[in-house]
Amino acid sequence: MCLAVPGKIMNIDGEDPLTRQGKIDFGGIFKESSLAYVPEAKIGDYVIVHAGFAISIVDEEEAVETLKMLAEMGDLS
Repeated sequence: MCLAVPGKIMNIDGEDPLTRQGKIDFGGIFKESSLAYVPEAKIGDYVIVHAGFAISIVDEEEAVETLKMLAEMGDLS
């Protein structure tokens, strides 16, 4: 099973749309992800990340709600 997770873009490196990388905050865990599929993404945007690639931009409310549900699922174990 694969899971795509929302995160907030904190920093962007590079200007070439195919090689741009973003530092993404996943609720306190920071990872580098490719922004090649979302060339319009900017710092402060929330993106859905799957397998190291941001695949879409989502609104903040939806992203925060999803992160909250994932955290609650973690509390069940």
